[in-house]
Amino acid sequence: MKTKKRFIAGAKCPMCKQSDSLRVWEENQIEVVECVECDYVEQKTPQAIEQSVHGTEQLIGIFKPE
Repeated sequence: MKTKKRFIAGAKCPMCKQSDSLRVWEENQIEVVECVECDYVEQKTPQAIEQSVHGTEQLIGIFKPE
């Protein structure tokens, strides 16, 4: 089964500072964020996701195209 990779609208890469270059997907319950412009890759386990800064922010919604 092919994994759907979604771009994160308005996000800037922390390494190269390019806008709209980050994409996200999940592999084996690990969230992967990758920049298509440089070599930046970040992986978060479910526990790390819950403890991140975003865990304390109010979430409005998640865009999931079908």
